[in-house]
Amino acid sequence: MKRLYLQAGRDKSLRRHHPWVFSGGVARVEGEPELGETVTICAANGEVLATAAYSPHSQIRARVWAWGAVAIDAAFIAERIARAVAVRAIAVPSRITQAVRLVHGESDGLPGVIADRYADTVVVQLLSAGAERWRGAIAAALAQVPGVARVFERSDADVRALEGLSSQIGLLMGTASGAPVVVEEHGLQYAIDIDAGHKTGFYLDQRDNRWRLRDLARGQTVLDCFCYTGGFARNARAGGAVAVTAVDSSAAALAVAQAQATHDPITAPAIEWLEADVFKTLRGYRDANRQFGVIVLDPPKFAPTAAHADKAARAYKDINLLAFKLLAPGGVLMTYSCSGGISPDLFQKIVAGAALDAGVDACMEGGLHAAADHPVALQFPEGQYLKGLLCRVRM
Repeated sequence: MKRLYLQAGRDKSLRRHHPWVFSGGVARVEGEPELGETVTICAANGEVLATAAYSPHSQIRARVWAWGAVAIDAAFIAERIARAVAVRAIAVPSRITQAVRLVHGESDGLPGVIADRYADTVVVQLLSAGAERWRGAIAAALAQVPGVARVFERSDADVRALEGLSSQIGLLMGTASGAPVVVEEHGLQYAIDIDAGHKTGFYLDQRDNRWRLRDLARGQTVLDCFCYTGGFARNARAGGAVAVTAVDSSAAALAVAQAQATHDPITAPAIEWLEADVFKTLRGYRDANRQFGVIVLDPPKFAPTAAHADKAARAYKDINLLAFKLLAPGGVLMTYSCSGGISPDLFQKIVAGAALDAGVDACMEGGLHAAADHPVALQFPEGQYLKGLLCRVRM
């Protein structure tokens, strides 16, 4: 097997089981490995530390499959997937939903592999060179999950370019469904567009937070910003909100949201769907002295890497400052960041600064996180991409 040697003193993170090797820590590579090929990672003294996938174009030069010297083959991939699937059966009971993340990348020992199940359909994203190299084995293993009729690939995320990979979209296993896949979550139905929806078609990570909003929304006027296909807005109405406004700049997403909401068992109040820029809308509401009991801020990724953190921080502060100004006394803000370049500590500081500049006295009632089928390995804090805060303005 081809070998990658680390510079002296650059093996500490690997010994703590952090799964990435950065280009700056590499002393030399023996054997000219190909894109995604398996290599042995060695300390400067030759000690074998891990077995990893090699990525010559990325700053993350290697991603660890396993610790020590391990054969990486189709059987290894199948075992890792089977293990991840078994955990999900415990973490997310089928009575709650038929939409579950089966594989969550590094935290499941499968770096760069994301697999979401929607009823009988699995949508997979292969985001690393190693995942790309094992596409066939990954698809075959996912197709063996009981009840799965097809495996569809949505490897069109921007991060693939950093690995030297082009976008790949299409059916990998089974037969095409020819229609959106319908799933249920906490009593509401969602039609998932696996071909053109965001990510794999739906934001499974917010499942628990959508459910939590139901209790917060009872008797309240709710504003859902960056609403996409309306998951938060629909749950606010299901929870007994007296008025719900949902804002997004995508006409296509709003059309899907509005169509799906017509099938909800609870039809009152009607949700106001607003196609508009969220920043401009919040400023307009501020100037009109509007107030809301609950505001949800779930914006797109402002900072994909730490290099974008400063610019993203300004955007996060802007929307949170405006939201605090719009909250009625006792009002609640559910605010999120899915930016990998924004740490949980930095996000809390941004929100605290926004409250201070808005002139409100607010407290944090808790953190908001991705659902249990999006685990974060303790040695891999980068896996905690979704972070959120539940804040309340004092009466």
